[in-house]
Amino acid sequence: MAVATVAAGDDRELVKLPEPMQAHMLGNMRDHLATLNELLKLVAKEEYKPAAELAEARLGMSSLGLHGAAHMAPFMPQPMQEMGTGMHHAASRFALVATDADVERSKASLQQVTAALQEVTATCVACHSAYRIH
Repeated sequence: MAVATVAAGDDRELVKLPEPMQAHMLGNMRDHLATLNELLKLVAKEEYKPAAELAEARLGMSSLGLHGAAHMAPFMPQPMQEMGTGMHHAASRFALVATDADVERSKASLQQVTAALQEVTATCVACHSAYRIH
């Protein structure tokens, strides 16, 4: 497994946050990662409806209040804000696709579910590739 670039050679943009906000953001990102892990488990078990509900509640547009998005956004560069919003939109789209797959139950719907989930993780990768907070 490859080792991540160390901070000394890290060319990602440093986003300076007050310490409590940095801890809050790191907690949010850990929750996002745990949610993605749970979504993968649910999709593997073809439990699309619970996956849709979880995605919307913890990652989708409905989760913005839970994560304090309005409070955090002013401290982020505009492109970082847009990536974050993009992730939340992608999660809400995933929830819709997973809900449809729960009804259709086909190979094509599974492919749509995994493609929609990949759109969520692509936004995570893009943001983590561009920014760091310490």
